[in-house]
Amino acid sequence: MRISEAQKLIRDIYGKRDRRRGVDRTVIHLGEEVGELFRAIRDGDPSSLREEFADVFAWLLSVADLLGVDLEGAFISRYGKGCPKCGNIPCTCPEV
Repeated sequence: MRISEAQKLIRDIYGKRDRRRGVDRTVIHLGEEVGELFRAIRDGDPSSLREEFADVFAWLLSVADLLGVDLEGAFISRYGKGCPKCGNIPCTCPEV
């Protein structure tokens, strides 16, 4: 499934709710899911990791959709030719 297809799927499933909830409250849900992902990473539970990554991705798609951002297009534009800073694949920027 392409990112654009995933974004459409999430829009079809949750778009009406997301629009009623609004951007601010939807972003809060995204933040909560990121926190749950951090806990799953800390706990090292593979099934929780899969679920939390999926949830974070779904909420990210929802926020992007509410703001009119084509997430697939944005990603390709930013990273499609390599590192946005050095332009290389793999990145050759100095490590911080």
